[in-house]
Amino acid sequence: MKPTNLQDPEYFHKVIDCQYACPAHTACAEYIRLIDFERYEDAYMVNWVSNVFPGILGRVCDRPCEPACRRGRLDGEPVAICRLKRVCADNKRAIIDRLPKVPEEKNGKKIALIGAGPASLTVARDLILLGYTIDLYDDQAKAGGFIRTQVPSFRLPEQVLDEEINYILDYGVNTFFNQYIDNLQEILDKDYDAIFIGTGAPRGRDLPDLPGRAEGDQSIHLGIEWLASVLYRHVTSAGPKVLVLGGGNTAMDCCRTARRLGGTDVKVIVRSPKNEMKASPWEVEDAEHEDVEIIENHSPLEFVVEDGKLIGMRFDRVEPVYDEVGKRSLVSIGKEPVFIGCDEVILAVGQQNAFPFIERDIGIDFDKRGLPVLNKHTMQSTLPQVFFGGDAAFGPQNVITAVAHGHEAAISIHLFCQGANLLDRPHPKVNLVGQKMGIHDWLYESHVTDDQRQVVPMVEKVKSIQDRLIEVELGYDYDLGQREAKRCLNCDVQTVFEAETCIECDACVDICPVTCINFIENGDEDDLRQRLLVPANNRTTDLYVSSELPTGRVMVKDENVCLHCGLCAERCPTSSWEMIKFVYQAPMAE
Repeated sequence: MKPTNLQDPEYFHKVIDCQYACPAHTACAEYIRLIDFERYEDAYMVNWVSNVFPGILGRVCDRPCEPACRRGRLDGEPVAICRLKRVCADNKRAIIDRLPKVPEEKNGKKIALIGAGPASLTVARDLILLGYTIDLYDDQAKAGGFIRTQVPSFRLPEQVLDEEINYILDYGVNTFFNQYIDNLQEILDKDYDAIFIGTGAPRGRDLPDLPGRAEGDQSIHLGIEWLASVLYRHVTSAGPKVLVLGGGNTAMDCCRTARRLGGTDVKVIVRSPKNEMKASPWEVEDAEHEDVEIIENHSPLEFVVEDGKLIGMRFDRVEPVYDEVGKRSLVSIGKEPVFIGCDEVILAVGQQNAFPFIERDIGIDFDKRGLPVLNKHTMQSTLPQVFFGGDAAFGPQNVITAVAHGHEAAISIHLFCQGANLLDRPHPKVNLVGQKMGIHDWLYESHVTDDQRQVVPMVEKVKSIQDRLIEVELGYDYDLGQREAKRCLNCDVQTVFEAETCIECDACVDICPVTCINFIENGDEDDLRQRLLVPANNRTTDLYVSSELPTGRVMVKDENVCLHCGLCAERCPTSSWEMIKFVYQAPMAE
């Protein structure tokens, strides 16, 4: 193998598994370390730069960082990265004075944002700091989009939403609330320099062809509409027996909300096996903790209505069958249909995009799924001045992906308004900072704690079920937050090897607690991976290969299992190993 190119910032970025996995590339290890030092305001600002909504995402993020966390490969439990985000948000003092200031003079460019969800708010935050005038349109009374209307208050309190959204709106965003845009041409006629559409996926999937659907309509609800009706108090109660169809996070929100509105017997029905549900595992766990029964492998056949009243549903029992390429089909097991009684049914079987306000003759092309045809790198539509992001771009995803789309769209809009090439995008900001203090002292906490993942305190079930506004998770306090922060392996502190000074004494090999350092003859990657002291079978992470040493051998380190503990650098008699913090900030409009 050729020597690893340490001049490529993406190499070290990939080693920071959590940051690499985050769509917005939040510097997780950095803010977690700051929490350990009780520097909550600093930790909050590290978050705010990239993910924009630390308090919100610290509660509702889908956590793509956590499955990637190196700690999970050590003891099976990743660092609670999401909940630590909340720690810095909950414990910070005032940070208004730390927010960047809006330029006193505008740059003369005006941008329209349609939809006030996280993608549009991110675009607003990024561009208003560059002097743009921002007009924000939404048909709701307050900004937030579906994180306001679909995420229940027991998961995301309104005051948290308002605080972080207002950090952006208070910059001077011109808001046009309670204003439904019914045709895009009217916005185009206002001569905006660019338009961003972040209207989400506002239409819930229905089961219109299922027998009994029309007759039972009064007791059958679309999940996202029902959640919004609960928020605005149009719905204040639920029947004792409620069926929720669907296996995603919206279904989990619906069943838990139904429990709080009077549902004493709430069941979630999924067509797939339970372990294949799309909902986040912790959302399923929380629902079951609140006595929601999840029934797997049941496919709906009909709504049963008697004398004009919904009394239940019939289901076919199915099982998954996989073909030779792993594609799943759900096949009936041939038994009698199952009847499950209920008073109400909530359909949470998916969401769809809808753009009734976009005329089909104004230059924006749509694909066969009804999604806009976009450049995936620039978020630009076939009408050059119109950009998309969030669920409106590529279909339903999650909040942190919407934020990432917002950053990318802001870069594109800024380049577009400058008349520049949209593919000539800014590079990430990177830096390497040595961590040496003394022979055995580092600027970071290098000790690897044996603590297990800390359990988050919860409000008692009896109390929380009685009030849909009580936040269920209490979050970590100071002590639990610090204990969890210490579990972080500081993957952004890189082990850097200097082959020129190495005397091949193998002291680093002897002291490495996970046997990830090897001095061996070179070879191709497949060969090298199998000849290491511990074979490197996880091909999703790289091997660190040095240049040739005097003996003709090379140093090979398996990045998959390195603990970044610094013992190799402490033991090395020639200081050929060094611990260097790698700072990576994803590209943003500038």
